[in-house]
Amino acid sequence: MNEIPKIDTATARPANIDAAEWDVRVDLAACYRLVDLYGMTDLHLNHISARVPGHEDHYLLNPFGMMYEEITASSLIKVDLDGKIISNTTSYGVNLAGYVIHSAIHGARHDVACVLHTHTNAGMAVSVLKCGLLPLTQTAMRWGKIAYHDFEGVAVEVGERERLVKDLGDCEVMILRNHGLLSVGTTIGQAFNNIYRLERACETQLLAMACNAEINMPPDAVIARSNAQLTVQPSPDAKGTRRPHGSLEWPALKRMLDRRDPSYKT
Repeated sequence: MNEIPKIDTATARPANIDAAEWDVRVDLAACYRLVDLYGMTDLHLNHISARVPGHEDHYLLNPFGMMYEEITASSLIKVDLDGKIISNTTSYGVNLAGYVIHSAIHGARHDVACVLHTHTNAGMAVSVLKCGLLPLTQTAMRWGKIAYHDFEGVAVEVGERERLVKDLGDCEVMILRNHGLLSVGTTIGQAFNNIYRLERACETQLLAMACNAEINMPPDAVIARSNAQLTVQPSPDAKGTRRPHGSLEWPALKRMLDRRDPSYKT
């Protein structure tokens, strides 16, 4: 355990962390709190990571043993792609499965700033269905392509990283068969938006399938058109500019957290 650095009381930022990294830490801590708030946690398990600005081979990960509601910007652990801990102010380490999954994606996908993995009931249920996620709703039509990765056991073998990356390809979301869900994003807000929408799509599919009634599948042409329309945020601003998914709601989500409990910023 490293000595806890002095905090700049004006900004809550430790003196040994630059402003760019601190901003990412605050956003990542917010993401952990939001995943908890929206019921997508599995006790202390699972993991969300974010790349450190200016250090492409470093990323931030949660201390293995802390609940998501406890995560703060300063408690996040900085590791490199080889699993070496660069900085840690807690008495916890990192989850081995978290290292395997996140180091693989950060090492191969340089467009990815954030990786998010969950074990929700709906996500795990859809992961065992041979049909996977079906384009039954507008929400599920968000992605033109969804990646799938077959279950190989608990993801603690370094050799699995190559297959994880190959299966993910250039997709934004992946269903880990018999396991759970995974999303990536060019920003933390985008990765959260992806997992939130993916979770909702899984929940809705299960509700529809549970009705034991005939399901209405939209025509392929409609599905393709909807996906094209949803490639970017569908609501343009006053100037007609379309925004990447997650960019519009992310500041609002952080304001909501500030009203509830701003301690994630510390």
